[in-house]
Amino acid sequence: MELDRRDHVIVVDLGFGDAGKGTVVDHLCSANALALGGRPPRPPGGQRVTAVVRFNGGAQAAHNVVAADGRHHTFAQFGSGTFTPGVRTHLSRFMLVDPLSLAAEADHLRALGVGDALDRLTVDGDALLTTPYHRAANRARESARGAARHGSCGMGIGETASYALAHEDAPRAGDCLSPARLRRRLGALRDWYLDTFPGGGGVPDIDACADAFTAFGERVRIVGGDHLHGLLRDGNVVFEGAQGVLLDEWHGFHPYTTWSTTTFANAETLLAEAGETATRLGVLRAYATRHGPGPFVTEDPALTADLPDRHNGTGRWQGAFRVGHLDAVALRYALETAGGADGLAVTHLDVAGARPDLRVCPAYELDGERIERLETGPPDLDRQAALTRRLLRARPVLAPLGDPVETIEDALGAPVVLRSYGPASADKRSGRDRTPIDLGLR
Repeated sequence: MELDRRDHVIVVDLGFGDAGKGTVVDHLCSANALALGGRPPRPPGGQRVTAVVRFNGGAQAAHNVVAADGRHHTFAQFGSGTFTPGVRTHLSRFMLVDPLSLAAEADHLRALGVGDALDRLTVDGDALLTTPYHRAANRARESARGAARHGSCGMGIGETASYALAHEDAPRAGDCLSPARLRRRLGALRDWYLDTFPGGGGVPDIDACADAFTAFGERVRIVGGDHLHGLLRDGNVVFEGAQGVLLDEWHGFHPYTTWSTTTFANAETLLAEAGETATRLGVLRAYATRHGPGPFVTEDPALTADLPDRHNGTGRWQGAFRVGHLDAVALRYALETAGGADGLAVTHLDVAGARPDLRVCPAYELDGERIERLETGPPDLDRQAALTRRLLRARPVLAPLGDPVETIEDALGAPVVLRSYGPASADKRSGRDRTPIDLGLR
C-alpha cells in the first residue's frame, strides 16, 4: 500500500466512531507523511494529496486534529487535511451541508491561522442542506423519547435525511444560488416543522435564514458532479468518512444508528462514476469506545473512569463517552459489512502501551453459546433490531491483549499499515516502520 503517482484512499471508521479518522487523514495529507508502504517522503514535485472529499454525514462529525505546533481543531465539514497548505475540501452530494456551522468552523480555522479554508472549499450543488428547522426538529424528537433516546448529536442530521426522503423540494446547496427557490423551499420546511411540532419555537424566520444561506452561496464555490472527476485526475484524493460502520443506517445496531451510509459504499460510487478506484483503509482504536446509548458488549466501567478522552466527553444529546476492551467480534462484523479493507490504521497505541489491563474479546457468550461472528446480510431493519436485542444480552469472553498490532492482524485477517501513537502526524508509523517513538512512558 503506497501513495504512488495517483492512489486515492478511502478512510472509514470500523467502530462506533471516534477512532481517529481525522488524525489519519491529516497524516496522509501532511507534506511529511510517509507512504503507507514505509518508503521515505517523495521528492519535491512528487504526487501528493491535493484534496479531501467528504462522502457522508454532516456537521455532527468531530474529527480532532493536532498540528505539529500544537494547534487543535475539531473538523466537522472541512476535510481534516486543511492544516496542510493547498489541500482542498470537496463536499460531495452525499454530504449534509450546514452553512451556519460551516461558517463558524471557518472562523475557528481563521483564528488558528488558516485564513483560506473557504477559498479551498467546493460544494456539490446536489448536497442536502441542514437548517435550523432540521436541528430544532431533531432536538424536539429526541427529547420526546425520554429515557429511550437514540443518542443523537442533536445537529439535525437524521431530520435532514428523513425530510428529503418524504419531500422532493428539500433544500439543497444549489438552491443557495436561486434566492426565490431557496425561500420557497425553506418556507415549506418551516411550515412542516411547525405542523409536526406544534408550539415549536426558537427558530429564525424565513428571511433571516434565506439571507444567511444566500450569503453562503455567494462565498463558496458550488459546483456540479463532474468537478470531482477533475480533482481525481489532478492528484491523490483522500475520501474522509464520518461516524463508524457500527452506526451505519442499514447495518448498525438499530435503532442506535445514524441516517447515513458509513461504509466505503458512497465513496466507491463517486469513484466508479469517474472511472477511478481507491485503497480501502479501515481505522480502529487499540481499544473500544462508544458515544451514547446502544449495545457495547466489551464496555468496562473501570476503563471509562480511568481512560478519559481529551476530546470526547458527555454530551447533552449524545450522552456519555464509554470505554471498553478491543472487540474482535464487532470489528469482524464491521469489516464483513463494509466488504473488507486493504489495510488497517490502528490509533491510540500509546494508551494501549501504558495499560496492561486492556484485553481483547475474541468471542461473546450469548444464550449459552460461544459466538465469534455476527451474521451479516442485506438491508433489513427488523433483523438489525433483533441483533441489537441479542447483543444487549451478550457477555464478552476476554483474553490478554498482547501485542495489539499482532492481535488485530490475527483477529481480522488484514494488515496493519499505519500505527498511531499520538494525535500529531509525527506520532504515526507505517506498518513496516519499526522505528521506536519515545512516548515518555516511564
